[in-house]
Amino acid sequence: MTGYGCLHCRSMIAALGILALTAAVAGAEARSRRPNFVIVLTDDQGYGDVGVHGNGLIETPHLDRFAAEGVELARFYTSPVCAPTRAALMTGRYYYRSGVIHTSRGGAKMHGEEVTIAELLSEAGYRTGIFGKWHLGDNYPMRPQDQGFAESLVHLSGGIGQSPDNPNSYFDPVLRHNGRRVKPEGYCTDVFFDAAIKFIESCDEQPSVGVRPFFVYLPTNAPHTPLEVSPGYSDPYRAKGLNDTTARVYGMVTNIDENFGRLLARLESLGLRDDTVVIFFGDNGPQQDRYNAGLRGRKSWTYEGGIRAACFMQWPGRFQGGRKIDRIAAHIDVLPTLLDLAGVTPDANALPPGAAGGPSLDGMSLAPLLLGERAEWPDRTLYFQCHRGLEPKRYQNCAAVGERFKMVGYPGTFNQEDLDTSGQPLLELYDLEADSGEARDLAGEQPELLSALRAGYEAWFDDVTSSRHFTPGVIHLGSEHENPVRLCRYQDATYRAGAPHGWSVEIERGGRYRFTIHRGESTAAARLFVRWKGSDESRRLAEGENSAEFELPAGRGTIDAWFAEEGRQRVVISDGTTVGDVDVEFLDGRAKAK
Repeated sequence: MTGYGCLHCRSMIAALGILALTAAVAGAEARSRRPNFVIVLTDDQGYGDVGVHGNGLIETPHLDRFAAEGVELARFYTSPVCAPTRAALMTGRYYYRSGVIHTSRGGAKMHGEEVTIAELLSEAGYRTGIFGKWHLGDNYPMRPQDQGFAESLVHLSGGIGQSPDNPNSYFDPVLRHNGRRVKPEGYCTDVFFDAAIKFIESCDEQPSVGVRPFFVYLPTNAPHTPLEVSPGYSDPYRAKGLNDTTARVYGMVTNIDENFGRLLARLESLGLRDDTVVIFFGDNGPQQDRYNAGLRGRKSWTYEGGIRAACFMQWPGRFQGGRKIDRIAAHIDVLPTLLDLAGVTPDANALPPGAAGGPSLDGMSLAPLLLGERAEWPDRTLYFQCHRGLEPKRYQNCAAVGERFKMVGYPGTFNQEDLDTSGQPLLELYDLEADSGEARDLAGEQPELLSALRAGYEAWFDDVTSSRHFTPGVIHLGSEHENPVRLCRYQDATYRAGAPHGWSVEIERGGRYRFTIHRGESTAAARLFVRWKGSDESRRLAEGENSAEFELPAGRGTIDAWFAEEGRQRVVISDGTTVGDVDVEFLDGRAKAK
């Protein structure tokens, strides 16, 4: 059986929901026996960035041992870039359903109505914490604390030092702890692992419910750029003759490896190792050219080098170690797998918003494979696509991955926003069993196979399109949950033709709002403009001034704000700086952020 429709038929869960969760295991005593979960997700660490995959230069002893003694998903897939992978992981659904389109410029905002693994496990009695990179929305209702995480220590945007959180550094980074700005001391990866370990240590036994299980999501921002790491980690690789870039990346990965080993050791010392499912994988292929175990392509490509990830799992109490599973699996499978292992079943009658025809989870539980309970496994096809722009185009930078054969569409076109895919599509076909490096295109030799994969892809694309029609998440203004709100131009504004055209917002309450715009080096007298509901208003800004008040009605739509120095036209700013960012504060009622 192959094809998208069959995938839905085989999904473990008929529908997502957060209301009326039921558990297969009931009672306080049984709850204490549910496994804990730890997911470590690294950023831009490719399939070849571990020693166990034949890299003789990198030092990853803890990960190599973890892989050898655990279960390796040898054909585990992610999206070609980071935010899409994170949305799929959190929801168990293809990210196009969630409002996430790509990584910035309005494309990385997951709708607050999406139901996450953190929400589902929290409702089932788990303590939930995130430590690292979120990248699914920095404003209410899209923040981690809005999406089921009781404890959060994260950086904003897609990376430390990116707008709106710059200047910033991997050393003593500015972070957000449960929504509040903090500046801990230390290297970012060390800080995130320290916080995760402290959270685990705090999950003490409670007399009324016994030991409360925990879900720790530890998505590092390393080894993503900027490649900041102590010379103590990078210098040994320079001594091996590696270039500066690779030396820095490998140094960052070695630091991750050390922290991963420290995490495992602490679980062991706390007596939690046998009761904890630990999962490690990368979010996409490597950003830079380096060893990638013979796989073609890298980050942003839908060749294997861009979407195939190293993925290792252990549950010493239940998983037989020393195994490799060669069936295809993906980020969308993590949520249903964890729910299955925890014995948690969401109410089948509560569908996620925006689901056309009520699709269930796109992923399926891997628990039978991991537990060794099922020798046979149905064939299926997985789908991947991502490119710049807020209107995804059919076939562009896509892939349909089956157990053996794979279709690739318009490879390497991630950044081509003006690509025309309206004619006969450019499609390639590969036999991954015989050609994992995707060197021989079989499209001309196997037209029937290509046609079948193409039909499945087209059905998938139509289905994910109908979910939300690629509408990103909406930022709320005037909410009691967040006030003031930072509208980041580069990360969150709606970009068309390479330029920002305002932010998609919902103004919960009409009234007076103060707009404070970041003008950069501009200090001359100017006017501050706000466009809302088809009406433009402006206020004069004296020399050195950057704030003004506006009366705005409630509603949903696109709001735009900009400044222009007196006597000059508006200058459209489209780069990655913070110039043009706007803080919006609701004044009537003085709403207080939570």
